[in-house]
Amino acid sequence: MDTPDTGYHYQLMRRAIELIDAGGRDMTLSDIAAEMNLSPAHFQRLFSRWAGVSPKRYQQWLTLDHAKSLLAERHTTLETADRVGLSGGGRLHDLFLRWEAMSPGDYARGGAGLTILWGWFESAFGPALIMGTERGICGIGFAAEMGAEACMADMLSRWPRATFIEDPTTLAPRAAEAFPEAGGTATAKLFLIGAPFQIKVWEALLTIPTGHVTTYSDIARKIGHPTAMRAVGTAVGRNPISWLIPCHRALRKSGGLGGYHWGLPVKRTMLAWEAAETA
Repeated sequence: MDTPDTGYHYQLMRRAIELIDAGGRDMTLSDIAAEMNLSPAHFQRLFSRWAGVSPKRYQQWLTLDHAKSLLAERHTTLETADRVGLSGGGRLHDLFLRWEAMSPGDYARGGAGLTILWGWFESAFGPALIMGTERGICGIGFAAEMGAEACMADMLSRWPRATFIEDPTTLAPRAAEAFPEAGGTATAKLFLIGAPFQIKVWEALLTIPTGHVTTYSDIARKIGHPTAMRAVGTAVGRNPISWLIPCHRALRKSGGLGGYHWGLPVKRTMLAWEAAETA
């Protein structure tokens, strides 16, 4: 899905993000560039091309208080998002993503009779494991924090009776749609495989505009179960199509990041990437 240069830049920026994530505001441009074995000017150009903003601005978005700022400034109450115009200016995911859901009976059979293709691809958030059927992408997992072996085992366990075939060539066009270059828009087709309650939660996540966040309690109200925040949190954590179904945009009411299945550094990076895109 990437040219050699693009793949190299993804790897380079991933290392830079890890350094920024570890060092926060204490690292200077020269510090980070030196770790990348690049001149400050060259690193600045590469990073700005990748993220759309300067490394300094990105550092600010990666700090721990970024989630609280998002909640204060870009908190989306899902019931009113359309009324206040976020569906137009906020690039709602459901304008660009098409999806359909597996029937509850099929889901209960654990994927029996289902053929799922899989492959590894580079993304702005580290190695991504993409799984898909003829009906669309059904899974995206990230290995930067947990490692490739654990990521694969995690995804395979979700549909234990399905047939899995490694086929990155067939999946490559869908991967390119899922992870367009900086400034592009994801346009992939999704196939949601989950229990009815989970799918309701995932559909609610799909209505959160890029660059905005919501809370677990807002999601619970949106799906008609205002007291089911714990169950909502569990369903968010079991989202199989990370990034495209934006569970990273769900925060605690306090402004805390909450958990993230693939690691909090990945969640923080996703939120910062989107802040850069919508700045």
